[in-house]
This record gives sequence, C-alpha cells and structure tokens, in this order.
Amino acid sequence: MCKLGIIRCMQTEDHCPGTGDFKAIRERTGAFREMDGELQVIGFIGCGGCPGKKAVFRARELVRRGADTIAFASCIQKGTPIGYPCPFAQQMRKRVADDLGPDIRILDHTH
Repeated sequence: MCKLGIIRCMQTEDHCPGTGDFKAIRERTGAFREMDGELQVIGFIGCGGCPGKKAVFRARELVRRGADTIAFASCIQKGTPIGYPCPFAQQMRKRVADDLGPDIRILDHTH
C-alpha cells in the first residue's frame, strides 16, 4: 500500500479543487500509472505560498501522519491549470527530499 501526501500550489487553490489529482489516483494515470497496490491519500495541503518555505514542514507533518510518498501536485511542476509553473519547484522538491531522506518516495507531479 502506498500512503500518499500531496502538496499543491497555494496560488491555484481558487482555480482547482484537486479533481485532476484525485482522478489520476483513482484511474492510475500520470505519476500513479506504475504503482502497485492500494493508494491511500493521507493528506492534501498547500505549499504555504511563495517561495514554498513551508513545504518542508508540511511534508514532515504528512509523513508524521503516515505518508510514505510525497507528491508535488501538477500545478507546481507543470503550472496547471493557470499555465505558470512554480519558479521555486526544484528548490522546494530538493529541500523536501533532503529533509525527509531516502525512505520517503517523492513524486514530481500527479497528472
């Protein structure tokens, strides 16, 4: 079983309720295409706003609550639905991955 925590872009919250993320999980598309077993969403939370400094603390909390995988929603890496990828995406991903260590899987997008 994969226990998933999703971090989304705070700037897209007014435009997107996460339906694409949840559809990708349900239908096993996007980043979830190759995953085996059950997928359980532990939490779905915003990055905390630019420049994403709260993402590390929020990822830690998702892990504390049981997540073994952290996915950055497609709004961060791909800029969907507003067409503007996060300029801090790579730095945010690196800081989260470095903080959580190798036992936590990191996904760069959802759908």
